[in-house]
Order: sequence, then C-alpha cells, then structure tokens
Amino acid sequence: MNWRAVWAMYHYEMGRFFRTTAQSLFSPVLSTSLYFVVFGAAIGSRMEDVDGVSYGAFIVPGLIMLSVMTQAVSNASFGIYFPKFLGTIYEHLSAPVNFLEIVIGYVGAAATKSLAIGAIILVTSFFFVDVTIAHPLAMVGFLLLTCLSFSLLGFIIGIWAENFEQLQLVPLLVITPLVFLGGSFYSITMLPPVWQTISLFNPVVYLVSGFRWSFFGTGDVPVGWSLLAIAAFTGGCLWVIWWIFRTGWRIRQ
Repeated sequence: MNWRAVWAMYHYEMGRFFRTTAQSLFSPVLSTSLYFVVFGAAIGSRMEDVDGVSYGAFIVPGLIMLSVMTQAVSNASFGIYFPKFLGTIYEHLSAPVNFLEIVIGYVGAAATKSLAIGAIILVTSFFFVDVTIAHPLAMVGFLLLTCLSFSLLGFIIGIWAENFEQLQLVPLLVITPLVFLGGSFYSITMLPPVWQTISLFNPVVYLVSGFRWSFFGTGDVPVGWSLLAIAAFTGGCLWVIWWIFRTGWRIRQ
C-alpha cells in the first residue's frame, strides 16, 4: 500500500475543502440551523411528541443524515470528476498506485468532510433542542458508515458523469427526495398502511431509522435490518468501483 500517494490525494482534497469553507462548511450548517429554528422551535413546539420524543429532538437525526448524505455524495463526486474533466486522471492511472489507493484518498477525504459537517450540526442542535444520545458508540458507527457508503456512491457518480449537469442530476433528483421521503421529518408509522409498506422499499428509511435508534432507542425498523442495509449498500458500491477500474468504464474510454 502506497500510503504516501494516499496521503497526497487526501491532503489535496482536504485543502480544497478548507479553501472553500464558506461554501463547503458554513452553508450546510447554516441551512440546517434554519431547519432547527423553523421545524424544531417554531413548528415543533406546537406538535405532539413522536414516540415519546419531542418533535424538535426527533428531527435531529434526520437532519444530520440529510446533510451528511448530500455532502458526502457532492464532495466525492466533484473530487473525482475534476481530474476527469482536466485530464489529470491519467496521471493517477499511470502513477505507481492501484485503484484501492485512489479510492481511499478521494473517498476518505469526502467522508472526512461529511463527518465534520455532521459533527458540527450535532453540536449545533444542542443550542436549539434538548437532545439525548442513548447509544453514543452506535451513533458514531452509523455516522461513519453513512459517510463512507455515500462517499463511495458519490465517487461512482463522479466517474459516471460526463458534464456538470449529470453531476448534479442524481443528488438533486434521487438522493434528496429519497432522504426527505425516508423518515427524516416523520416516522413512517404515521403513514397509512399501504404507504408504510411502500416506504420500506426506500433504502434511506433503514439508515435514518438506525441512526435515530442510536439517539432514542426506537426506530421504524429493527436496528439489525438497518445494519444489514448499510452493509449491503457499502458492499455494492465497492463492487461497482472495482468493476469500473477493472474495465476502465468512463475512465479510459
């Protein structure tokens, strides 16, 4: 393993993150804080508790997942797309590094960025609502796995995209709607039975439910199913990335 090459790619991507702090960090934290003000303080104070938890606290895990998933996909996709766009991806392919080292460098940086944003949003939430974490180690584990898996997905999207429009297509038209419909702002038990069944086909439901379980000890689906879903998703993304580098799809073509 060429750790020097991994560090070089990781350091470069993290440097780009700190050069655009206003856009990369402050913007998602500010927008999420507005959610806390509007939904948590204003609307939440007028709503009944959800599963014995105040609505303001109930939406905290969902809001963190919303930011982490979108930021992980965005950072990873832009990170690998620009070397393709500028043609510097061929320097990576001709250098004495393998595909695993490239993935660790770019995906590791994207996961670190989204993890930092998620941690800051979590700390920010304490200023707006009363939040308790029932299983802190499980919370950290779910957060890490979510950052990793969606950074892998963003890496795939960045390789697949041939222009900036395609780069924005999946996050805007697929990821964000799935997160909003995945129980970020509500429990799927509030839905009619037929819609509860339909919601179970949304993979984000399992991620949000597992993360919410780590906070309050309750979730829409068993925590075992949540772990299985995120493990399957991560494994699927790794297989797709292995296939891309093996065949050269959208890289050498």
